[in-house]
Amino acid sequence: MTKTINRIGLCVLLLTMLSSCRDTKTETAESVPIITPKTDTSLKPKTVLSKEFNTYWYAGEAEITSYKLEQARYGEMRDGNAVLVFVTEDFLPHVQVKADNYNKTNTPVLKLNATKNFNTGIYPYSIMQSTFYPVANNQHALKVSASIQEWCGHVYAQLNNRDRFQITSHSYFQNEADQNFNIEKTWTENELWIKLRIDPKSLPTGTISIIPSLEHTRLKHVDIKSYDAIATLENGVYKLSYPKLDRILKINYNVQFPYDILGWEDTVISGYGTNRKTLTTKATKLVALKSAYWGKNSNEDEVLREKLKLQ
Repeated sequence: MTKTINRIGLCVLLLTMLSSCRDTKTETAESVPIITPKTDTSLKPKTVLSKEFNTYWYAGEAEITSYKLEQARYGEMRDGNAVLVFVTEDFLPHVQVKADNYNKTNTPVLKLNATKNFNTGIYPYSIMQSTFYPVANNQHALKVSASIQEWCGHVYAQLNNRDRFQITSHSYFQNEADQNFNIEKTWTENELWIKLRIDPKSLPTGTISIIPSLEHTRLKHVDIKSYDAIATLENGVYKLSYPKLDRILKINYNVQFPYDILGWEDTVISGYGTNRKTLTTKATKLVALKSAYWGKNSNEDEVLREKLKLQ
């Protein structure tokens, strides 16, 4: 009798263990729960999105705007083009990438892909920055990345918003090389371009601590960290002045919704030695269009590049 009871007890134990194994789930991108960063436990109230915002940004299209670019590089001005692509997406908060499918745990973001193309003498430059910013407009960008390619080599930098800002940087320059480090959370210049599109009045003003754009830190080879800046907002111009970087950024925008960006100016010291001088990069709006561009990939769709004046 005792042996029978022991056998029954052993069977129950084995069944319990097997059941536990079956119930164990492997975390996938879609099943991972949201992890709220420790320093963001008290988030600001969400921005109440207007009907016109939802109608404009959730129509299944991206907003594509082309700009005439006058880029300062190596102490001279270069002609080129710039493009700003704004689009709403679902974002996986834990893995921190675009979600393939809708899930209630996803974070709705407004993404900005900003590109520049220009030549320096014989060789070309190609720059792209991607910023993922919550449409709730109540925390910092969830992710920022930047890549710069030219014939000498290429560099890449990425910021991930976790417990702190996690920075990964790769470069062909010896002094930069491969880096991984953390910094305290603060404003990022990259996110402010999107914050402007959601609500210009929510932009920070006064003396602020801010991380310059990843494009600037890589082109100027300065540390990716926060710097003091003076921010002002008036008459459709958002201005950032960085005293220690000898830099002034001005973003010109339409004061009426959808607060489209009309152009920008970035004044900074450019060049080395006798070519060292203060120059101003300028971007002037050419054409804007709404398009589901990801499906416009046939040869006949190249007419859209002509429409954007990118040919």
